[in-house]
Amino acid sequence: MRSKQAGEFFHGNEGYNCAQSVLKAFQDVFDIADEQIKEFSAFGGGRAEEGMCGALYAARSMVTDCQKVTQLEQLFQEQAGAIKCKEIRKLHRLSCTGCVKTAARILDTLN
Repeated sequence: MRSKQAGEFFHGNEGYNCAQSVLKAFQDVFDIADEQIKEFSAFGGGRAEEGMCGALYAARSMVTDCQKVTQLEQLFQEQAGAIKCKEIRKLHRLSCTGCVKTAARILDTLN
């Protein structure tokens, strides 16, 4: 399953952050270029738009249907307790690896 792959990519041999790990796990499905994965290094650790979790931000970037984006965010928030990195960390419901796996698992179910 892609959630396991994403979890393995996170801080693995390549040193991918949360956002990059989710993209890399779906690279073959969405035909994602290596350059795009490299560019997503800027979105890890709460540096995505409005402080969003990088894993969620990456998953959102691969969803084009607005209803599915809403569903993705809702399902993620149910698991993590929030969608912003700092809030997720304060709640201690999911670790960063947990966020990566959760975002990938939800994205897998939406496709």
